[in-house]
Amino acid sequence: MNISMTRIQAILMKDYKEFSRNYAVSVMVLLPLIMAFFFNKTGGNNINTYLLTVNMAFSMVTTYVQCCLIAEEKEKNTLRSLMLSPASLGDILIGKSLFVFILTMVIVALTIFIVGYSPANIFILAIALILSTVFYIAIGTLCGLFAKTVMEGSLIILPVILIFTFGSFALTLSSAFPILKIAEWLPSSQLILLAEALEGSYTTMDVIIPMATIIVWSLVTWITAGFIYKTDCNIKCNTQKSI
Repeated sequence: MNISMTRIQAILMKDYKEFSRNYAVSVMVLLPLIMAFFFNKTGGNNINTYLLTVNMAFSMVTTYVQCCLIAEEKEKNTLRSLMLSPASLGDILIGKSLFVFILTMVIVALTIFIVGYSPANIFILAIALILSTVFYIAIGTLCGLFAKTVMEGSLIILPVILIFTFGSFALTLSSAFPILKIAEWLPSSQLILLAEALEGSYTTMDVIIPMATIIVWSLVTWITAGFIYKTDCNIKCNTQKSI
């Protein structure tokens, strides 16, 4: 797979311009920061509160912005032009993800700072946050490929925000409803479990299991998104040839 940094940079700059012009999307980056400020002032000083704001940043910024940027491309019919361009699958996926990745890192860092979270092991947590970012970008890409307009993308993303932001709270009801224990394997729940383990005397498995779980989620989601993209691309290419 040929990777062109020039094409990636061009797609990155295009996404930045689209993001800065669409205030309905760009305003979403403020919500996790507002919630972090609120929790900081109300004395929410536990791991669950800290990671709630981080998971909120992933769902409401990473996934939402990525979904809407791709949906906007489809709405304006520019994604089709991108598919038919010389840009490879790697160029497009990396280029469409790079801006959101940078934006996420900035918002997550600000969220952690505002809420007052000081991780016991910032290096390990940083790796987990990067892996989580990759996963949430994949989810946003997948949702964006299903959406036809920005409005539709905003609706599709709501279950994702609900499940991955607040899914970990389902564990509190798992004693009454055992099926809810499955929520423990959500990337958001694994991130909380990892952060909790880092605060005490943790083992290697306490780190490996959450990391591996997030990686598996990322691989499955990216493979699915890549398959759907290639399928759409082949359909559009065949349609273009028939015309």
